[in-house]
Amino acid sequence: MRCPFCGNIDTQVKDSRPAEDHVSIRRRRFCPACGGRFTTYERVQLRDLVVVKSNGRREDFDRDKLERSIRIALQKRPVEPERVEQMISGIVRRLESLGETDIPSKTVGEIVMESLARIDTVAYVRFASVYKNFQAADDFDKFVSELRPGAAEDAPADE
Repeated sequence: MRCPFCGNIDTQVKDSRPAEDHVSIRRRRFCPACGGRFTTYERVQLRDLVVVKSNGRREDFDRDKLERSIRIALQKRPVEPERVEQMISGIVRRLESLGETDIPSKTVGEIVMESLARIDTVAYVRFASVYKNFQAADDFDKFVSELRPGAAEDAPADE
């Protein structure tokens, strides 16, 4: 593992243990060249996933990109970091278990929305606003009204 401080490729593992999510291994490393200490995480990767965008473009699946978008949706929301990490790991496992290496971006988006809806409605709406490309306040209104079952039945009819 290359040292992030000096670039030395000969670093030593000082400690290994399961990470809090119990899905990865946390390794404390030491660089003998500069004395720097840093942490790395190892995860099991069942297969290399490729995301197929709606325009046909293909790009390698990036767990960090998925994590960033979910964390943006969850910004300032009362959700524990461990729960977020479990959700992200669950999404990745679910994508890997689909049995396909090429996954449409729509499938990724739907799985993320489903996961967010279970843990935080506000984050779900935030993510949906970007994923579904809301253009106006009416888009939000329509989407949120669909979240409230029976809301349409309770509304007074236009006369």
